[in-house]
Amino acid sequence: MKFHRSAIVAILCALPISAQAQSANEAEPGLMVELNAVQDVEGACRLTFLVENETHASIDAASYQVVIFDAAGVFERLTLFGFRELPAGRPRVRQFDVRNITCDNLGRVLINGVSSCIVDGSESNICDQTPTLRSRTEVELLG
Repeated sequence: MKFHRSAIVAILCALPISAQAQSANEAEPGLMVELNAVQDVEGACRLTFLVENETHASIDAASYQVVIFDAAGVFERLTLFGFRELPAGRPRVRQFDVRNITCDNLGRVLINGVSSCIVDGSESNICDQTPTLRSRTEVELLG
């Protein structure tokens, strides 16, 4: 009987540790912004973003202030990207053309801050939470 009790105690003691490890690996719900592709088109570099809204609130409209740096790391321009509506739980693809720069000369894209975030018809701070950022391109995405 002692063997069975100690085996049960060992299993029960291990459960909270595995639950803690699991919750530490799970990210907080929020926005995920991925620079998915860059492509030269008609005198511009087209940036294609994949955005996933896991905030549990549909965003009516989101605009971010974005800073573009060239391949040498020198400031190129400051602009606004309007990501439009971002429904909860549904991925969206958004494209933006950055004129007068080739993708080869694009080094970094910095999401500098939120310009506007509308949820249920009113300004919201839900977009202010630092989004998870990643890039599938050679261009670095920062925030």
